[in-house]
Amino acid sequence: MTTREKLIIGGAASVSVTLAVILWFFIHYLPNRKTKGMKTTSWKGKNLIKGFEGYRENAYYCSSGIPTIGYGHTTGVVMGDTCTKEQAEMWLDSDLKTAEATVNNESLKISQNQFDALVSFVFNVGSGMFKTSTLLKKIKADPDDKTIADEFAKWKLSGGVVVAGLVTRRAAESELYFG
Repeated sequence: MTTREKLIIGGAASVSVTLAVILWFFIHYLPNRKTKGMKTTSWKGKNLIKGFEGYRENAYYCSSGIPTIGYGHTTGVVMGDTCTKEQAEMWLDSDLKTAEATVNNESLKISQNQFDALVSFVFNVGSGMFKTSTLLKKIKADPDDKTIADEFAKWKLSGGVVVAGLVTRRAAESELYFG
């Protein structure tokens, strides 16, 4: 093997190691880094919300009796409305901005996973309920307080009735928050 070939192979190996380190940084370090400031929902958070909301082409009444369509969109929905997946995605992105602004406005020093969990929570229960919740009070006091999991779990009722889907959603949000 010539010196030139050795340099090329060595350079390629060096590039591979560098790319591996960069990839590790984006997968493992960034999602768990706690920062203040404006965040947006990651693909993980968006997929969590989409998974629990589900896509519905036709307007329906959610468990709270609110006309809903797409991926949990409620603004201006009238029974009989229909939508495409593309429209549902656009509404979801718009609705996420509202939930993100609610969480960002609290100036919490939280990780991306914690942010995503809170956006999912706000998306589901609404900004007003979040702002007055004990969940938020505990996060402000200590974002790593393990009793925050209990606060997520309390939000399982719709119309005074325990909803299995909400129990599962809160467990998933809590797991993401502490993950």
